Amino acid sequence: MDSHILRWMIMCLLLRQSAPQHSAPEGVLNCCEGDILFLVDSSGSISSYEHSRMLSFLSELLLPFSLGEDQVRVGLLQVGTKPRLEFGFDRHKTQSGLQENLKNIKPLRGDTNTVEALKLAKDWVLGPGAADGAQVGLPRVLVWLTDGVDPGDVIGPMAELRDKGVAVLVVSTGHTNYQVLLQVVTPPLEDHLHFVDIDDMSIITEDFRNAIIEIIRAERMHARDISANSATLQWRPVLSGLPGYYEIRFGQVPTGVAGSGSGGSGTSPSTGGSQYQRLIEPADSSSVRLTGLKPDTTYTATLTPESNEQAFNTLSVTFTTKQEILSPSDVSVSESGQTSVRVSWGPLQPEAIKGYYIEYSALPRGKLHTVTVDRTQNSILLKDLEPDTTYLVTVTARHASGKEKSMSVKACTQEVIPALADLQLTTMGSDSVQVDWKSSKDGLRGYRVTWEGEQSSVPSQRSFLYLPPDSLSTRLTHLPPLARVCVSPIYRTAQGEGLCCTAQFHSDAITYGYQS
Repeated sequence: MDSHILRWMIMCLLLRQSAPQHSAPEGVLNCCEGDILFLVDSSGSISSYEHSRMLSFLSELLLPFSLGEDQVRVGLLQVGTKPRLEFGFDRHKTQSGLQENLKNIKPLRGDTNTVEALKLAKDWVLGPGAADGAQVGLPRVLVWLTDGVDPGDVIGPMAELRDKGVAVLVVSTGHTNYQVLLQVVTPPLEDHLHFVDIDDMSIITEDFRNAIIEIIRAERMHARDISANSATLQWRPVLSGLPGYYEIRFGQVPTGVAGSGSGGSGTSPSTGGSQYQRLIEPADSSSVRLTGLKPDTTYTATLTPESNEQAFNTLSVTFTTKQEILSPSDVSVSESGQTSVRVSWGPLQPEAIKGYYIEYSALPRGKLHTVTVDRTQNSILLKDLEPDTTYLVTVTARHASGKEKSMSVKACTQEVIPALADLQLTTMGSDSVQVDWKSSKDGLRGYRVTWEGEQSSVPSQRSFLYLPPDSLSTRLTHLPPLARVCVSPIYRTAQGEGLCCTAQFHSDAITYGYQS
């Protein structure tokens, strides 16, 4: 009896020694591909104990992932007075090396220079093709571990990273600066922003890991370029190089069952008795465009890779089409000239519209003109218009459904602004001239007369005067030698091109000028 007990104890001891320290969650190891950069606060506000707890959290969080190319790559950047990249994405290709490295990282201390750390992350780590090289075309994730104390002006730098496609997730062990953290996180907030006490970080490990997996899952399907009547399904081409095909099924989600999201495995669309549609795409495909959808309607779609050589999960995605925007919803005017204007409209919907009908007339009671435009055209140049006139232009779309929608805009032609036709100067003594010109057009607002000297090492000050529209001459006195005199017509909207002459004073007065 004692020998059996002793044997049992020895076996238990051996099994305990051989058992791994951590067990990986089932089905996670080969699920994902992408780059994850951890931004860890190790400034003076973080104690050594808190720093070690943060690294233990990372150790447990990352343990299940397979590391390396075409898998998950991990980098770690510490925040202190002078931020430091502890290791980049190319450093660790095995869990043993990563786990050992995490045990030996020491805190930096000093100030919480998060802004400088984010600049380093953007320029050297998370930018595709940067020094430490995020992988082009794969998901990028920034996980920020902080105590929430004095994070600095991080909203702008974080927004730049998000604009570049980086998903930002935050774990805060403090309960300060909630509004700041709220603005930097990539939605959904309930999955990507966690406030937790330092000793309770293990509570959120699984949920936080699942949130990361949803971002970097290798087998996932997305709905992109969603419009009122169409959407594109995009997926990783897992069948590339294998015999087989993709089966896509999609249909409306019954009212009250609609959800949202993408990725993961699923079943055939639940259509609540309504018809679903089935498509077959070749093995080298990675996307398909769904058309003929209803506006403002929730759909679910499934993708099943079919191959005799390997089994794959069925992927699903749920999306909602946009509300229908009937053209024209925007009408604008450009290229305004004296007798023409260009009118443009949108959106262009050639599949839903039979044609466009354009009406225009001068305000307030001008003759009505009409023109018909093809459904593939979204602009027209209206010609033979009256100058300096306001027109009301109405664009009407005739939809295939029988509906008509109209939208109007005012368009103004430019005023005709002819140049001055004739200018003559007559010297009157040693410093005066008589200036004469001819009227060029009715509707003038006046004339602008300018003069200045030309024979001086220091440019003389320009003088000017305005004259009423019925003026055809003026006398200028006390002019400098070789004064340059110019006369320009003034119209309602602009100044016309003028004429200039130089006054040459002699003992005998002479007449001179410029004729066009």
